[in-house]
Amino acid sequence: MLIVHGKREYYVNFIAIRGTAERAELSFFNGSEKRRDGEKVKAKRKDNVWSIDNEMAKAVEEKEREKQRSRRKKSRGRAVKKFREDSTVMVSGAMLMEVETVLQTEEPVIRPAWTTFVSSVSGIWKGVGAVFSPITAEMEPLEMGINNEYLYDCYTLSCVQAVQSNGRTPQIKRKINWVTLNPYGEKQKDIGRSNSQKVEGKHEGVPSGIKEKSHRSMRDHVIPKFESFDFGKSDMMEEDIMGMEPGLVFFEDGSYSRGPVEIPVGEFDESKYYLSPTYKFEQVGSLFCVSYGNLADAFGCLVKGCHKRLRIVHTIEFINGGADIQILRVAVYEEQWVGPANIEEPSDVELDVKPFSQRKRIHPSELAGPWKVFEVSATPIYGDEVATMKEINGSPPYVYLCMETLKKRSLPENPAYFGEEELLDMQDVTILWLPGGVTAYVDVNNDGTLCIGVGWYSDEGINLVMEREYGTDGKLREVRYKTEVKRRWSDPLPM
Repeated sequence: MLIVHGKREYYVNFIAIRGTAERAELSFFNGSEKRRDGEKVKAKRKDNVWSIDNEMAKAVEEKEREKQRSRRKKSRGRAVKKFREDSTVMVSGAMLMEVETVLQTEEPVIRPAWTTFVSSVSGIWKGVGAVFSPITAEMEPLEMGINNEYLYDCYTLSCVQAVQSNGRTPQIKRKINWVTLNPYGEKQKDIGRSNSQKVEGKHEGVPSGIKEKSHRSMRDHVIPKFESFDFGKSDMMEEDIMGMEPGLVFFEDGSYSRGPVEIPVGEFDESKYYLSPTYKFEQVGSLFCVSYGNLADAFGCLVKGCHKRLRIVHTIEFINGGADIQILRVAVYEEQWVGPANIEEPSDVELDVKPFSQRKRIHPSELAGPWKVFEVSATPIYGDEVATMKEINGSPPYVYLCMETLKKRSLPENPAYFGEEELLDMQDVTILWLPGGVTAYVDVNNDGTLCIGVGWYSDEGINLVMEREYGTDGKLREVRYKTEVKRRWSDPLPM
């Protein structure tokens, strides 16, 4: 509508905004021009902050920003040292796992009893430990020795026992002492071996050349046994108390996954750039080993069982409001139960576990192929209807399900054997192939779901897997504990 006021002319636009009262918007004649003393003057058009178009544009922009925040990813390129291709130190991308047959659909199972779990983890544990690079999977030093040398292996002695807290549910108290040793790491001397011997067996599941080299190396550098150290005078590595805390998912055999129930995801505050939340994710898999040995012809065979467990701790930093993650440390410990915690006298049971520097690394070919998988999953329940239960227990309730399938695992893409400097894309680094049949991986899939997992493979063809998964909202989505048995038969199962 045109309005004439004196010698000036205005256009008046009436706009109705979502049922509110009409508002008048004034603009100069011809949209953006007016005349002053016969001179043409340009007038700057103001953004119409009240218009429907701007509200819609703002909503779209906010949606894109939220989508960008939800795209969680790992740090990009890093300059790393790359080893020769006859090395066993390797990282790779993820291994695709496809379901071939569902043997048993998901069924609910009873939540494990806390007292049973406490009993399973309690006792005296002897073990070995090491720390590995989250970028190259190399063994990293634990601390400096008295001669200013790096030490790469450690022995641990853990005392885990139940303690009462004001007459409430018992808690688990853990005290770990340790000694560090081995200034040589995984450095292996290549003595008296020709080039043809080096090439022989390269990239096989159990490379004969590599195995020979590590045996020869271990003869050169003798590492003292566990029993030669006095742990009563050793340093304390860690002491903590664990209860039914939020984010702890446990199983009756003593396996558990421990970490935050929610990680921070949101708008990044640049004024607090120095504050990046860092969390530890501890995952433990238990294994009951059974070995057979001939005692005498009259007695047949003697069965001797031992309880071992693998404990892996990922330390992860969440940057830019959770949009970027950086793995700071990967610590691996293998421990053996040697006796109950209430016996004061030290156990005389010898440690049947070698330090990680003396053990061969697992190869992708050992995990590729068909597997029979038994999986138990724990899913937390969120919502207002369970707020009361959360206040009572201190953590969200979990629903436990189990299922059994036949799966096939494919070889990973982009394996990297880590000497010259080169740039490695961290987006391609998912799995660390470590000594002792251990795999550790942190994976972010296409929809932004974060998965922190560990695997423990034994020569008997059993692979124990624990995975912890977070959604794009930062909340714990699921914990999966899987027992995978390698399918060694060639013919298909009868249906």
